[in-house]
Amino acid sequence: MDNIYAIIPVSKFKNAKTRLSPFLSEEEREKLLKVMLQDVTDTLKKHVDKIFIISRDEDVLKYAKSLNLDTILENKDSNLNKALKQAMKECKGKVRKVIIVPSDVPLIGKTNISILIEASKNLDFIIVPSKGGGTNMIIMKPMAIPTKFEGFSYREHVNVAERKKLNPQVHDSFFMALDVNTAQDLGEIMIHGEHTHTRKYLKELKVKVEPYRGTERLKVTRG
Repeated sequence: MDNIYAIIPVSKFKNAKTRLSPFLSEEEREKLLKVMLQDVTDTLKKHVDKIFIISRDEDVLKYAKSLNLDTILENKDSNLNKALKQAMKECKGKVRKVIIVPSDVPLIGKTNISILIEASKNLDFIIVPSKGGGTNMIIMKPMAIPTKFEGFSYREHVNVAERKKLNPQVHDSFFMALDVNTAQDLGEIMIHGEHTHTRKYLKELKVKVEPYRGTERLKVTRG
């Protein structure tokens, strides 16, 4: 039995990250999703036995295969949590733990993933919160809890894990908390994302960031 598999759910490339329009065009947003996924999987490949990409989008699955990743075609009439259940069923009996991560956390390499994975050998449930009350990582046995992604999922996941007596351990990471949804998030990538595919791509798009004392902390523009 392998030690740990990664599960990354990925929505359709087309029409994704609409909160970034009109700052980025549809084509640019699609490329952004691809380079972020590459950053996430490049990091995880160093630490896990296998990476599963689950999606209903054939373009996503084709791209994942080009990165030499395992793929699962998401069932019809599914949603995020059903897709994760489907993927965990695929993993159950083959692996001790799964690490569930979104595809839009390009600074994952700045977090010491190896320490978390090593700790997971002796801990039942590790969770990393995201900005705004969401969840950006769970490490647990396959099917240990039903996932509750969407909305304020961090607290829901902790509550479910406590009811299951899994003693949830929280790892607070600035870098893992940063999932990309807004131009401000892109600014953080420009500041902190050296050596990532995502920052390299944003530089190609001439994205620039400056400190700002207005309603936002950063002024993010395109040159």
